Amino acid sequence: MMNADDSSVRVALRIRPQLPREQMEGCHVCTAATPAEPQVVLGGDKAFTFDFLFDMDSSQEQIYGGCTERLIDGCFEGYNATVLAYGQTGSGKTYTMGTGFDVGLADSERGIIPRAVHHLFSGIEERKRLAVEKGLPPPEFKINAQFLELYNEEVLDLFDGARELKQKVKIHEDSAGGIYTVGVTTRQVQSKAEVQLMNSAGVQLVRSCSQDQLEKNFQEDLANITCEIAIKQKLIDELENSQRRLHTLKQQYEQKLLLLQYKIQETQAERDRTFDLRCVTFDPSSSASASSSDGGSEDRARKIKSEYERKLSVMHRELQKLQSAQREHARLLKNQGQYERQLRHLQAEVADMKRTKVRLMKQMKEQQEKNRTNESRRNREIATLKKDQRKQEHQLKLLEAQKRQQELILRRKTEEVSALRRQVRPASGRVQRRGTDQSQDFRSGSGGSRSFSGLNGTRFTHRGRGLLGKMARGKWQRLERRISDVILQRLTICNMETDMNRLLKQREELTRRKEKVVRRRERLLKESCSNAPDQSTAQDPPLAPPLAPPLDPPLAPLGDEVEALSANIDYINDSISDCQANIMQMEEAKDDAADAADVSALIGSCSLAEARFLLDHFMTMAISKGLQAAQSQSQLKELEGRLRQTEVTSATQNQLLFHMLKEKAELNPELDALLGNALHENVDDSSSDESPHSPSADASPLTSDLMKLCGENRSKNKARRRTATQMELLYANTDPAPDSAPEAPLVETPEGGGDMESIYSVLSPGYSSKTPSIVKPLEKRTPEPSPASRRRKVQTATPKEPRQGVISSVSLGKVARQSALACVSVAEGHSKAVLCVDCTNELLFTGSKDRTCKVWNLVTGQEIMALGGHPSHVSSVRFSSSLVFTVSSCFIKVWDIRDSAKCIRTLTSSGQASPSDLCVSGSVSRSVGESQINQVCVNPNGTSLYSAAGNSVRIWDLRRFACTGKLCGHQGPVMCLTVDQTATHHDLVLTGSKDHYVKVFEVPDSPAGSLSSSHTLDPPHYDGIETLLVRGERIYSGSRDNGLKVWDLPSKDLLQQVPAAHRDWVCALGLVPSAPVLVSGCRGGVLKLWSADSLAPLAEVRGHDSPINSICSNGSHLFSASDDRTVKIWRYRGDLEDPVDD
Repeated sequence: MMNADDSSVRVALRIRPQLPREQMEGCHVCTAATPAEPQVVLGGDKAFTFDFLFDMDSSQEQIYGGCTERLIDGCFEGYNATVLAYGQTGSGKTYTMGTGFDVGLADSERGIIPRAVHHLFSGIEERKRLAVEKGLPPPEFKINAQFLELYNEEVLDLFDGARELKQKVKIHEDSAGGIYTVGVTTRQVQSKAEVQLMNSAGVQLVRSCSQDQLEKNFQEDLANITCEIAIKQKLIDELENSQRRLHTLKQQYEQKLLLLQYKIQETQAERDRTFDLRCVTFDPSSSASASSSDGGSEDRARKIKSEYERKLSVMHRELQKLQSAQREHARLLKNQGQYERQLRHLQAEVADMKRTKVRLMKQMKEQQEKNRTNESRRNREIATLKKDQRKQEHQLKLLEAQKRQQELILRRKTEEVSALRRQVRPASGRVQRRGTDQSQDFRSGSGGSRSFSGLNGTRFTHRGRGLLGKMARGKWQRLERRISDVILQRLTICNMETDMNRLLKQREELTRRKEKVVRRRERLLKESCSNAPDQSTAQDPPLAPPLAPPLDPPLAPLGDEVEALSANIDYINDSISDCQANIMQMEEAKDDAADAADVSALIGSCSLAEARFLLDHFMTMAISKGLQAAQSQSQLKELEGRLRQTEVTSATQNQLLFHMLKEKAELNPELDALLGNALHENVDDSSSDESPHSPSADASPLTSDLMKLCGENRSKNKARRRTATQMELLYANTDPAPDSAPEAPLVETPEGGGDMESIYSVLSPGYSSKTPSIVKPLEKRTPEPSPASRRRKVQTATPKEPRQGVISSVSLGKVARQSALACVSVAEGHSKAVLCVDCTNELLFTGSKDRTCKVWNLVTGQEIMALGGHPSHVSSVRFSSSLVFTVSSCFIKVWDIRDSAKCIRTLTSSGQASPSDLCVSGSVSRSVGESQINQVCVNPNGTSLYSAAGNSVRIWDLRRFACTGKLCGHQGPVMCLTVDQTATHHDLVLTGSKDHYVKVFEVPDSPAGSLSSSHTLDPPHYDGIETLLVRGERIYSGSRDNGLKVWDLPSKDLLQQVPAAHRDWVCALGLVPSAPVLVSGCRGGVLKLWSADSLAPLAEVRGHDSPINSICSNGSHLFSASDDRTVKIWRYRGDLEDPVDD
């Protein structure tokens, strides 16, 4: 491309125009371009010369044509090319290079990269087209793309979304001086739209990186301010403590001075009383005794006096010391003003810092909202690009199909034109004679034989005297091809019409099902509305308890079913539209009139000999096709007979199995219960509200269900023979015995047996039956009752018992065996979403929206009891030393499960306790002061219960079931709490609230009144707290902001956080048994495993298809409760190489 004296580097200068802001500020242009020369003058004396110069009025097209277009052309000749944009911030690099990738950008404003991509792919298409026109094989091109960014002296790969987890991109130089990169993602591209899409994704990563950096800076500033606030708050506390100590010392000195002065006065008074008494008791008349004892009295007086003086001197010295200390303390109090000024200054600084912290948090939220808005806009732009690309690909496919169709029509027309030209061409005398001889030989019907290949490989033989004409063979081949095309076209249209009819039937069936479910939902809604006045209200308790519990129609599952049916109907409508469009396209593509005209012209041009030749081939082909059709029909009938025989045999064996199960069930109560539960569940699922009443309803439930399932329903007005024996069932297809009475024939049901699958799913999990349900004897159907009688039967029918729960094992697949967390069992039995779960090594407790709490035996896998009578959903459940605490609305019901399910206490959110079950008896109505209880927790000793209601947590003494105190301090409702113990064996309560904060309360042994929190964990979450967990000296919190945080319990400091741990709310936390692994569950049904020490992600499992509400664990398993009405039991495997033992 370059001459020998030319350099391979070219430098171009572009001068951007002034911005509107610069024009408003009155800025002047300091550059001037020299006309007809690539030279620019700065100011008035400095001139610079470049290879290219583009002034302010230059366009994007001029820049590309002058600088880059030759480089792209050189790439096709084997030259390397590089375009580098260099300049300060705001100089127009992004606009010139075109890396903004805005969707609404005009074509005239496209930069160098989009124009270069268009130029490159246009050159490829042009060179392929020229090669095809010259008859040469088209050249092959392979285009690879990389997208790098140099940021802070670090090379970033913008095609790698997970680049933080990989090693950095490195740049190396080889021995020849070439530069190459290591660790860069290279993608192969096929079209211009694909390059644009990938570049848009790369730019999105650039912007997200800058947004993350900005958010990181905000967080650092917030952390610094929080640290300064903590330090200065500590200084303020120390100054306040110092003031309090000084005032305390002052009071102590004053008290000691008063006490000492009082002692001195008392000592002096005692001394005076002693001497006065001595003077009074001395008798002057007794001179003899006085003279003898005078010396001893004086000695004693001197001793007493010296002792009092010694005491007084000691007291005076102590008084002087106290007075000197009081003077020193008074001097310190005079200097206290300086400390007070310093204290006020620190308090003002702390207040300013708190306001700054609030402002930073507000800025962070605004920046996050802005980032989310930009991200959603970019996602919409990318989706628009993808949609346009799909449209272009669809149009390209349509054009290719039209091109193939046109080529096929053109080829046919060319063949027909050439055939007509050969017919019109004058033949020589020899050719005419040859044709006459051939026609005579053909008429004679004798001579040699000739074989032809017919449709689908069929061989046809024509006997004639001599060779047939080429024209006759050519016409037959054209007719044969035309017949093949018509058959394939009509077969395709027939298959499409069959699919469309099938879709229409499915849509009709789904529409009927949807209407039926909608009617059922409306009926249940009306019944619930009609029963609503019968229920007790919060202000007026009912005069008498209702005869039956109020209906709780499952409106939520019916709504989900309606939505699913609507989605299926929409999908089928789309499929029908596509099928109709395809049929119309094929109908439009075929030209019946032109094809008929072509065939008519071909047949009309045949001579008599050629017509006989074609007729002979048509006869042979018709006979061959008829034979093939007859053979296929015979094979089809034989297969249908085998299928019917297999269905009858399989149904007979199923019926025999049920009779054997009935006999075993009479001796085994557990099997009887399993069969009864399975049949009861199947009947509840399969029977509709309009079905007639069974005539065998008077029999026992197990016998009635077995008789229904086995096809043994008897009509009371028709005599039937006894139940068939096992041998009769085994040989039902053989001839009956001579002495046996004639029986009605056995027929198979058209549908595959849901009843058998229900029983097999209980007895042997994982079994799936594909056989018909049960062979039913022909009998007269019982006429359906009138709607009025059906309503009377529904009203007088007794309510059904709740379904008995069972824990069934789950067979592990290959993927589950290799997973770190494997589901080994599933507990099913609730009719609505499971909201809470608690467990021990032997028992499992689950609370649900169906207003019941079920108790399960983990050893036998059966439901033990169901605790009912709750006024609303059971939102929390806890077990402690034979007592079960269930939360529903504003009530806590205390159950003693040692003997039976008995409610021994009812606690309310306002602190009241009742020895009876208030929810059932209705003796106490819900007052205005009551509030919803969100969660309860029992301390490790089992002596105290903590209930979160409203903005506070109540403390209950379980030894006397009395409310002893309350924990206050939150500004929003307390959503979760957990209890631990301190080193002094005091309760440590941690609460999480909707005000985004986690607070720590230290509860003494005998709490009384309202207690405030000892610590508040900072920084808070960005949304409400949903779950808390304590493990040793670590506190884990999950929030609605999709994030996780771990705190140090002794220091109350934040150790680690994961801002986007899940894609939805973090609703539950748990610990894996015997492993330092944390489990988190979100509203999207995903379980994630984290390292309990570092919060490093370990694994991710799709736990449920619905939100996960609660997680708990015992010594060996993990339990997760979900909205899908199940509780899954999980087992953790630390080493994936070890097998999972169920």
